Amino acid sequence: MRMSKLHLVFGGRVNDPRTLEFADPSKLEVVGIFADYASAEKAWRANAQRTVDDAEMKFVVVHLHRLLEPELLAPPAA
Repeated sequence: MRMSKLHLVFGGRVNDPRTLEFADPSKLEVVGIFADYASAEKAWRANAQRTVDDAEMKFVVVHLHRLLEPELLAPPAA
């Protein structure tokens, strides 16, 4: 039985806009968990657009299903 393809959207202030090093992880904004990538992307886009004028704010989509079922990413055993 396979699980849903869950996606987490969150963001916060980064030390350097070229990285994902969050300045204060305790202040991360969790947007939500979504059952499909399209919904997660829509939420990510809305939040990224909302903070577009602040270069130090960054929102990301994390594929939770890849973290919860890493064996699905591994190449088949020979």
